[in-house]
Amino acid sequence: MLDINLIRENPQRVVQALKVRGEDEFVVAHIRALDARWREDLARCETLKAERNRESKRIGKLPAGQGRDELIERMRTVGDQVKELDASSAELREQIDALMLGVPNVPVDGVPEGADEEANVVVRVEGTAPEFDFAPKAHWDLGPELGILDFERGARLSGSRFYVLMREGAQLQRALINWMLDEHLNRHGFVEAYPPFMVRSDCLRGTGQLPKFGDNLYHDAEEDLWLIPTAEVPLTNLHGGEILAEDDLPLRYTAYTACFRREKMSAGKDVRGIKRGHQFDKVEMVMYCTPEQSDAELAHLLNAAEDVCRGLELPYRVKELCTGDLCFQARRSYDVEVYAAGCDEWLEVSSCSDCGDFQARRANIRYRPTGGGGPGFVHTLNGSGLALPRTLIAVIENYQQADGSVVVPDALRPYMRGLERIEPK
Repeated sequence: MLDINLIRENPQRVVQALKVRGEDEFVVAHIRALDARWREDLARCETLKAERNRESKRIGKLPAGQGRDELIERMRTVGDQVKELDASSAELREQIDALMLGVPNVPVDGVPEGADEEANVVVRVEGTAPEFDFAPKAHWDLGPELGILDFERGARLSGSRFYVLMREGAQLQRALINWMLDEHLNRHGFVEAYPPFMVRSDCLRGTGQLPKFGDNLYHDAEEDLWLIPTAEVPLTNLHGGEILAEDDLPLRYTAYTACFRREKMSAGKDVRGIKRGHQFDKVEMVMYCTPEQSDAELAHLLNAAEDVCRGLELPYRVKELCTGDLCFQARRSYDVEVYAAGCDEWLEVSSCSDCGDFQARRANIRYRPTGGGGPGFVHTLNGSGLALPRTLIAVIENYQQADGSVVVPDALRPYMRGLERIEPK
């Protein structure tokens, strides 16, 4: 959530930010109008309360007569006015808060402007695409031929966009998860967590998925629990409502979770294969830091994601997202995309985002400065480290051989009981 003072004092900055993001900028004027009325009601109410307190003391000192009854009656009228203003200001506050929850974050200076992903900027490309002396196969053909990917049984169990990983496919997925977690723990200073896969509504409001993206989430209405779309949600809310010590920052967490999304927003996209599914696995990274640490932590986050690509020897590229392609809660983001030779595509496996204090305001996460002074809001950052199954796709497509087998990357062999190659069944 944005700081309301930014809308009060610098509305044009917010209007411009909404324009470059392709959002409705007229909400700013609506919020300002409601906020002005709310502050007027609040000021009037405080004036009446002060008058009531002052006159109530005077009533106690007045003898019967001498206008005492008239003053009592007038204070009853003032009391009624106070009740009306309290109710009015509470209603206005609810309207303002509801509108504020729908306003996205403001991009920082330097984020490239653009309407959509076509305006994203390639920052660098690392590694080279594999060369084959045969026509490489896409995973939707290669996986079933290896006996490691079963679309028919997945659809029979759960419907479209579901699949079953079998044999070495399931082992490869598990190996990737365990190896990536170890990389983040051993090389990048993260603390591992294993959070619930279901959370309360306020957690999703805290990270920005609710109320705007509720239609894309799975909800158990009876218990009011939501299946998480990403481990970013529980990890960011680990410290919801807390005041952290500045000396403890930055905090860096990593977690494996399954993730659940309805994929309504991607209807018609990537319908073949396993690039998009209603359920998928992901290793996530989340950071808490001071505002001064934010830039360095974003660089650290991005490097951790890139190190996974380097360790798997996958060609990848880094793209800075333009204003129109930023996610709702981010003020700056970099995507990491790996090249998959079979489908001949760059697949996004991580989006590393700096959210500033946007999520911290919604989840009320603050820190107490070491040098004294009142608590301030932390900055939060998040990124995949990496997302599956797209990393799995890149591994099996890039490491495929002419005989239909797939070589297991060196980094993963200790996690697959020394297996060096997956052979066709």
